[in-house]
Amino acid sequence: MSTITELIHAIPVDPHTGAIAVPIYQTSTFVQEAPGVNKGYDYTRSNNPTREIAEKIIAKLEGGAAASAFSSGLAAIDAVIKLLKSGDEIVAVDDIYGGAFRLFHKVYEKFGIKVSYVDTSDTAAVFNAITPATRLIWLETPTNPTLKISDIEAIGRIAKAHNCLFCVDNTFASPILQKPLELGADLVVHSATKYLGGHSDLIAGVVIAKTIELGEEIKFYQNACGAILSPFDSFLLIRGIETLPLRIKQHEFNAQALAEYLEKHPAVAKVFYPGLPSHPGHELAKKQSKGFGGIISFTLKDDRVEAATAFVTGTHYFKLAESLGGIKSLLCHPAGMTHKSIPAEKRKAAGVSDSLIRLSVGLEETADLLADLEQAFTKLPAPAAAGSVL
Repeated sequence: MSTITELIHAIPVDPHTGAIAVPIYQTSTFVQEAPGVNKGYDYTRSNNPTREIAEKIIAKLEGGAAASAFSSGLAAIDAVIKLLKSGDEIVAVDDIYGGAFRLFHKVYEKFGIKVSYVDTSDTAAVFNAITPATRLIWLETPTNPTLKISDIEAIGRIAKAHNCLFCVDNTFASPILQKPLELGADLVVHSATKYLGGHSDLIAGVVIAKTIELGEEIKFYQNACGAILSPFDSFLLIRGIETLPLRIKQHEFNAQALAEYLEKHPAVAKVFYPGLPSHPGHELAKKQSKGFGGIISFTLKDDRVEAATAFVTGTHYFKLAESLGGIKSLLCHPAGMTHKSIPAEKRKAAGVSDSLIRLSVGLEETADLLADLEQAFTKLPAPAAAGSVL
């Protein structure tokens, strides 16, 4: 059975009414037959039929034993970190999402959880960063925003040898392109706001566990701390997932064309896209993933904030906004937006330069997106302006 057929038929028909779409159980509580005797639901914070279906679909997509849906991607990350205790250490990817860095640095370090940041595309660096106190390896691959590729299988072996939990943020690839649990991860995290939802109309996060036992631990924190996904947002998430394979296919088609265009443009210094043979992680990405995704980052030869600002405010179809993974193309300036919370020296050391621009390539016609980038380049201030290559 193909992935898309399996996905479509993993979404159940409502047994009570025959509804082809999953109903929204917009209720806070459920009537009980006697104290503790119910139909599997007592209070929506603890469980809800709509959310439960969303969780089961995503667990199936990722090949996990259990999933828990949260009110945001950061709430999902927070639940994973709650598996640790004071004195534990994390080895994390250096090119990390700014919100995750803020959570680790501003919240959990004061509770005695130490974080070491390394270039996880260098497997030896991960191995060398492990200490007797390391309890979690935190990976993004591809990373946000420089699209580094890390060897999930090799890092999984390191984690297992050192008795560490291994969590992979799979937001950029989605389970359509990459399944970290099959490559050795214990946990997978998604900002479901992005590709899983796919329409820029909800905030959501998901944690998928490889085992029932680990899934139950995450479920405990979901209930105990209360950052649940609402029934309506669970419905929106299911609705988005229904078209995920088709959307990913078009995102990637457009991104490949735009990356090839950018690589040839005289105003561009460097393009970060795993689908380009010039990308250092290209061969590894081909090995562990089914595709290269819809995110591109690039730097300008004029490596100034002013030049990047002129570009990101000069497009028509690419909208300047936080987030990614929706049907409309977006772009952002990580140094001034998504990664602003990371100190400049750390940000630059991880490859996030002042002129780095991230594109979330949408589902518009490829030619229209190429034309939009071309006209934006003409607005660059001297000395970065360059001729057309279209």
